[in-house]
Amino acid sequence: MDREGQHVGIHLPEGSWWDWDVITWDAGQFRLAAGHDLTYSHGLELGFGDPVFVSCPTTFHDPVFRVPTSEERMRLARRLGEEPSAFVAFDADAGGQEPISCLIAAERLEVVHETVLRYWRDDTAPGQRFAPWVRPPA
Repeated sequence: MDREGQHVGIHLPEGSWWDWDVITWDAGQFRLAAGHDLTYSHGLELGFGDPVFVSCPTTFHDPVFRVPTSEERMRLARRLGEEPSAFVAFDADAGGQEPISCLIAAERLEVVHETVLRYWRDDTAPGQRFAPWVRPPA
């Protein structure tokens, strides 16, 4: 929400954020990763702290983030008893004939813009880190 209590659309840093997937989903965190091709790395993460509602596929493409509709806000507020602190809405290509509408509500939202490697390397550069599942070879 902005200072006047109005919901605003999310603003992503400049980049090619076509390919998206879920990299973490547990009671304390829901985390999406994005890049132009998720084979070797991703460059953007949306981290939702203490998620209270998630409705999106595990992989999708080319999301269009938007302000949640008044109906979406009211429906979620009825389910949760109040409006969440962070509420993100988007429409995305999930492989069907039409885009799918997605909603995520959480206590907080963090946007992280850095290179995250999805494979092991010994020579990582400063500002790079590994995805949660990457481990050094045994």
